[in-house]
Order: sequence, then C-alpha cells, then structure tokens
Amino acid sequence: MTPDQTAAASGNASWILMSAGLVLLMTPALALFYGGMSRQKSAINMMMMSFGSLGVVGVVYVLWGWSMSYGKESFAGIVANPLQYFGLRDSVTDAAGNYLVGDHGYANVIDIAFQVTFASITVAIISGSLANRVKFSTWLTFTLLWATLSYFPMAHMVWGGGLLSGNENGLAAMMFGTVKDGADTVAAIAPIDFAGGTVVHINAGVAGLVLAVIIGRSHGFMESMQRPHNVPLVMLGAALLWFGWFGFNAGSGFAADGLAGLAWLNTTAAACAAMLGWLLAEKLRDGHVTSVGAASGVVAGLVTITPAAGALTPLTSLIAGFIGGILAAIGVGLKYRFRFDDSLDVVGLHLVAGIWGTLCIGFLAKGSGILTGGGADGFKLLAVQAVTAGGAAIYCAIITMILGLALKATMGWRISGDDEIAGIDTSHHGESAYNYEDSTMTVDTGVNAIPEGAVAASRNKGARGTSRTSEVDDAVDLD
Repeated sequence: MTPDQTAAASGNASWILMSAGLVLLMTPALALFYGGMSRQKSAINMMMMSFGSLGVVGVVYVLWGWSMSYGKESFAGIVANPLQYFGLRDSVTDAAGNYLVGDHGYANVIDIAFQVTFASITVAIISGSLANRVKFSTWLTFTLLWATLSYFPMAHMVWGGGLLSGNENGLAAMMFGTVKDGADTVAAIAPIDFAGGTVVHINAGVAGLVLAVIIGRSHGFMESMQRPHNVPLVMLGAALLWFGWFGFNAGSGFAADGLAGLAWLNTTAAACAAMLGWLLAEKLRDGHVTSVGAASGVVAGLVTITPAAGALTPLTSLIAGFIGGILAAIGVGLKYRFRFDDSLDVVGLHLVAGIWGTLCIGFLAKGSGILTGGGADGFKLLAVQAVTAGGAAIYCAIITMILGLALKATMGWRISGDDEIAGIDTSHHGESAYNYEDSTMTVDTGVNAIPEGAVAASRNKGARGTSRTSEVDDAVDLD
C-alpha cells in the first residue's frame, strides 16, 4: 500500500475498534433500560438476561459464529460452513504470524471484533418479551441455539453474500436481474440494510413475538398495566443506547469518512424526530407526555434509521424518524389488542420500527426512492426491501417456533406461579435490586448511645435529606 493508503487503513481500523467498543456498551445499556422498565422484583433477572446472552454469544461467535456468518462455503445462500473458520482458524493470522487483511483494508480480526458485538445485542433484545416469568437456564440455552440457528444464518443471508443480499444468486437478482459491477455480477436492484434492520431488529422482534405467544402471559397481565419501576434507570439506559448507536450505525460503513459522518447525523436526526413523533402520539392518545415515552421514542428512531443510515439524507431521516416514532407508539399497544405479553415492547420498538425502517428506504433513499427521484426503480427497490423483510421474518419465525416449542417440551420455560408472584429475583437469583435494610439507622442503646438531642438535630438538619428521600420514593415504584 502507498503511505496514504496505509494511513487511511490505520484511521479506519481505529474507528472500527472504537465503534466496536460503542456497540459493546449497548448490551449493558439495554440491561439498564430493561431493568428500569421491569417490575422491581424482576429487575435483576432482566439485567442478567442481557449479561447472560453477552457471555454465551461471545463464546459461540469465536467458535463458529464468524464462520457461519462470513465463511466462503455457503449452503444454499442460507448459512456458511461452521467448520471452515471454526475457532477463528485462518481468520486472524497467516502461517507466518502476520495479521490477515480483511475486505476493508485493515486487519480482519478488527471486523470480527465489530461483528460479535452485533450478535450479542440482537439476542439480548429478545429478552424484553419474556420479563418476569422464564427460567434463566432455559434462556441461556435458547440464546446459544437461537444465535446459532437464526442470527448467524441471517447475518450470512444479508451481509455475507447469501440469499437476502445483492449477490448474483440472491432473491433480489432473481426478481430484477443482474448487472456487472467491475469484475463482479450483482443484483440490478440490491437490498439495503446498512446496519441491521433485518439482521438485528426484525430478527429479534419476530423472535420476541413468537416466544411471547409460546410461553404465555405473565401473572396479572390483562388485569393491570405494568409500570416501569425505575424511570431514571430507563432514561439512563436509553441515553447510553443512543451513545452506543453511533458505533452501530456510523461504524457500519467500515471507514472513517463522509459516509460515517452522514450515518452519524442521520442517526441523531431520526432519533430526535422519533421522540417528538412518539410524544405527539402519546399526547393525542393519553392526554399527556411521559419521560418513558421520550426514551422509547428515541429507541424507536434509532431502530428506524438502522437499515437506512447510509441511504437517506438528514432531511429524509427526520421524516422517517418522525413516522417511525408514531408507528412504534401505536405498535406497543398491539399486545393489549391481541393479548400477547410482550412485556417490555420488543414488538413495538424493534419489529414495527424495524419493518418501517427497512421499507422507508424504498420511499426515501437518496436518488433511488419512489419519492426521491427513483421513478420505476423506486417501486422495484420497495419490492426488494419488502421481500427481504418478509424473508427474514418468515425464516426467524420458523426457527424460533421450533426452538421455543422444543425447549417448552424439554427444559420448560416458566418458573412456578408462586415464584412469579414472589419475584424471580429472590426466588431464582437470591438477591434483589434494592437492599433497604442496609440503609436504615441503627441506634446504640448502650453506653455508646447517640444523645437524643443529636438524633433530633440530624433529623431536623434541613430539607435536603427529606427531599432526597421523597425523590427516591417518586423515582422508584415500590409496588
């Protein structure tokens, strides 16, 4: 490489490593978001489900995940050979110990590090549909199987040159033919999934919906509406998700260049517009706006722009995000209409917004959408996007249904009714999110007793202590 190319590769490598760190942060951020959204007595369990999936996926990705996703030996365009790069064999260094250069001009191991974080967050998202009622051991088993049979094949189909990609053997090429791109033959109208609308959000959203139906509703689901027990935790989780999403989207161009800047700006624009869209829908429907609505709107906008971050302009990102926020706000109510217990709104936030984000490309993609000068090709692009989204949803639904029913018949999904009522945190993890006993004052009645006047003085020291106690009671729903 020339000195300029070497410098560019070094800069790109630095940016992707930074992006990998940002995306890794998203799984603990999701744990905070879900922990705050859940009941107080299941907050630890919700956070453990995210951390547990991170541990399982991190292991299996090194063993066979990379090979199944990006291996060159493809089986019918659905999945690659898990043994080709098993344990990252022939993926990190050559026989002489030199780092192998990947498709983007820097060390291949950097791309592997980036992609494992995507797999981890995708599986963790599903747990939001299962709050309060599932065995942790069954969840971890499902995590391993679903990552292997759904996520890795989906990554191969969309990003690894498989059936849902722009490859000459993909569905898009079958629909509208192929063209020459240099020495390669590609689909004339290629599907666009910049950072994971299908691979991450539709995939996880469909899985959450299928599992919610198979496992059944939690105790008291239709009797009362579950309130988030810790709103500040929800807001903190959403803020950290937003921060991590810059690596998720801006890193998916695999270079520190103008496209990364565009994806960064589009991500912000869509998130802001979606928050306003959600709040508008909330105001019209409920008569007030909420902080949880604002946080949820931000997430809906981030999901919406994920597949489109490199294909839209900042202006059309505002439009897509605003509509996405409204659609997601409506979508979270589907669980009450159809009586399935999607506890923490995975269907509304990820499936509905993910589908819209994938389809909006057909309308709004710069220069190629129906509304942005694409003409007849815009309708073709919309058709390709719809087929891609539909194909991803159908594949995921089948795999998840098989796994969900198999685990239900063998390990069992549900904890006991008594454990669910008492709280899964104490019954299955032996701990609780808040230990109030340690925060109480113990008064020594012996020779070292605190003088009565000192206790009274401490109680009357000022309004600040009382105010803080009141704030905690308001922020944390003790019911």
